[in-house]
Amino acid sequence: MDTIHKITPKDERFLPTLKALRSRNFSRNLPFLLLSDKLPDGQVYREFADGHIEIQEVFSVGALFQHKVLRVLPAPEADKVRSAYGLL
Repeated sequence: MDTIHKITPKDERFLPTLKALRSRNFSRNLPFLLLSDKLPDGQVYREFADGHIEIQEVFSVGALFQHKVLRVLPAPEADKVRSAYGLL
């Protein structure tokens, strides 16, 4: 995998909010969306409460957004993503 976004000191001030939103989503059994400029346009990371992360393609069909799972990350790669965003 190519390099992943690394959290910067500027990003760290948003980390408590990011963690709170992530926790809220998981408590509601919803996935957490992570945007990355290292993924191609239209692709995102989606993390689930059970710990797995998928790379998904997001696209619109009319006024609706749809997604397609492109790949499920192996556990070590998922941990690298979480670590890069300060979520480990």
